[in-house]
Amino acid sequence: MNQVNDNAASQRFELAAGDAVAFIAYRREGNQVELIHTEVPQALEGKGVGSALVRGTLERLRADGATVLPSCSFVARYIERHPEYGDMVAGG
Repeated sequence: MNQVNDNAASQRFELAAGDAVAFIAYRREGNQVELIHTEVPQALEGKGVGSALVRGTLERLRADGATVLPSCSFVARYIERHPEYGDMVAGG
């Protein structure tokens, strides 16, 4: 798997795996990024691609000093299971 890329034109973070691309759609407002929807192609389900995508996205955003608003339930559950990212959530 490749690293997560920010496709700013499409407002989504992407992770390519083979011929498929998983992504998290987002909306950016200043230094806050709302993570709206995660999509993992069926061929990649159950292989850890979704978790790798969320982890890579959060690491990119942490490096940028951004806060996140996890509107996507998959992202919100990931953050709940990985409290080391809890400090990035907008509003605590």
